[in-house]
Amino acid sequence: MTRPAKELHDNVSVPFNRATAMPKSVYTSPEFLAQEERHIFARDWICAGRAETLPNPGDYLTLTLAGEPVIVLRDRDGQVRAMSNVCRHRMSTLLEGRGNARSIVCPYHAWTYNLDGSLRAAPAMTLNEGFCKENITLPRVRCEVWQGWIMVTLNPEAPAPATVLSGVRDLIPGLDMATYTETYRENFRWATNWKVLAENFMESYHLPMCHSGTIGGASRLDEMVCPEGTAEFNYHWILKDDSVPLALAHPSNTTLQGDDRRKTWLLAIYPSLLITLTPGYFWYLSLTPDGPGHVNVLFGMGMSADWLADPKAAEHLDRVKALLDKVNVEDKGCTEKVYRGLLSGMAEPGPLSHLERPNFEFAQYLASRIPN
Repeated sequence: MTRPAKELHDNVSVPFNRATAMPKSVYTSPEFLAQEERHIFARDWICAGRAETLPNPGDYLTLTLAGEPVIVLRDRDGQVRAMSNVCRHRMSTLLEGRGNARSIVCPYHAWTYNLDGSLRAAPAMTLNEGFCKENITLPRVRCEVWQGWIMVTLNPEAPAPATVLSGVRDLIPGLDMATYTETYRENFRWATNWKVLAENFMESYHLPMCHSGTIGGASRLDEMVCPEGTAEFNYHWILKDDSVPLALAHPSNTTLQGDDRRKTWLLAIYPSLLITLTPGYFWYLSLTPDGPGHVNVLFGMGMSADWLADPKAAEHLDRVKALLDKVNVEDKGCTEKVYRGLLSGMAEPGPLSHLERPNFEFAQYLASRIPN
């Protein structure tokens, strides 16, 4: 009988120059996924999207966090807040998807909540002597906006994102993600483990082959740099040519100089916020597991303020969106093939390249959260 947690801890007990891919069991075991839900997705900060996509009071989105249905909305005071998406009466879920609501109305018995989660009205409850409207409110969920990202956690003791992720801002002081604007988003579900997709993002070693039909030809392995990451995130960067103008600093940008004008950063914020950041645009994935063999993906992209104001902004954005759609098809194919391979009895994890340092650091992060 396999013990995935022990296998994971054994896997990261060696130095990086002897590292191998993580054991199969950490991807395929339902028991290990349950530990991830309990020790990672219920404890760490998870990204729900971008704050600018909720511009008006009542704008909301919903997500499921470690099995808990959650509402994120902008309240009447203009603050982004999160709360339980479960009615305090007969426990129906309340809102679905995205939208705008003047109040939160239960679709089952019409209990109605204000945007701060307090109960406004409940029909036909006057004969219940134990009912007190003032004592009923939707439980709050911790929610903070960091660099424009909506971060939520079920952990009341988790250090604030601004504290644990201060190193990100120190790393890229010339790129302020809070000033970028999301222009597109969608959700999809792929037939692979969430960690397979996360690891795929973390390394660019796969670009020349997996993305041979799109960006692979412009990817040079000898120009990729993978420094040591931190306990909270890993990163690497690639220098881009001018084939995609939006990836470069706008001509009006006089702050960035030299290679910083064409540097693409790939930031993996643990556990599952994956950001590609360029001087002109960003795209991101926020992942949540859906069983060992599927992952729910929030995919979005947007532009820097100077490129968004450019007269040809829409043209550039359409070009990048078309490219990323093709890239996603390629990544889907590669990561789903990996999961099918993980189910093979003959599969064994192999040694990692020096370009896969972020993957080893990700395994170390997982081991730091999952008890042995």
